[in-house]
Amino acid sequence: MQTRQVKDIQYRLLPGADRRTPDIVIERDGVITVRPPRHMAPEQVDATVLSKRMWIYRNLAEWRDLNASSVVREWVNGETFLYLGSSYQLQLVAEQDEPLKLKDGRFLLRRSLVESAGANSAREAFENFYAAKGLERLQRRVAHFAPRVGVLPSAVLVKDIGFRWAACQPGGDLHFHWKCLMAPLTVIDYIVVHELCHLHQRDHTDAFWNEVDKVLPDYRERKEWLRLRGARLEL
Repeated sequence: MQTRQVKDIQYRLLPGADRRTPDIVIERDGVITVRPPRHMAPEQVDATVLSKRMWIYRNLAEWRDLNASSVVREWVNGETFLYLGSSYQLQLVAEQDEPLKLKDGRFLLRRSLVESAGANSAREAFENFYAAKGLERLQRRVAHFAPRVGVLPSAVLVKDIGFRWAACQPGGDLHFHWKCLMAPLTVIDYIVVHELCHLHQRDHTDAFWNEVDKVLPDYRERKEWLRLRGARLEL
């Protein structure tokens, strides 16, 4: 991976892939990444980025607007956290057998994590919760949709994958970010179907979106929800 500059646009050039056109993405951290066809020269990629500069400017401006207010955590009683699209209040408890659990409509967090270990440990407890709960749920949803898409994926993993919601690996593994578990179930299903369709079509071509549309005719609404509200799915 290398960083390149085209006039006032800086982007990360990713390794080439088996695709017909470059894939330009504004990542969730605002970084521009470009994954070109395998044999496209860097200078050709520069020319493509330059030709798409107005699209890049518009999407960067939109990204800045959507990310203008970041989530600031205080880790105190009453603070709300998302799970499957619903908000649950936090309650710090003195003792319990797990660092964090969801019980009776509240997130119960062991107080010592905040008072002794600090915010990083509290955040880690939530990340572990989302990853553990998410793995079983996402495996079920993948198993549900895979036959409808007509594919047979390999392993399903839930972990921190940076600034992507999910990734379809060349070997057929599907990786999902634990933050997906903050979204509503309808949006999670969209992310699942999106990645499954990449087993048919690696690029975001018309053929790819046709595959998504066959399974989720309302995918545009789900995709738009993620675009507008995804920046708030943070700890």
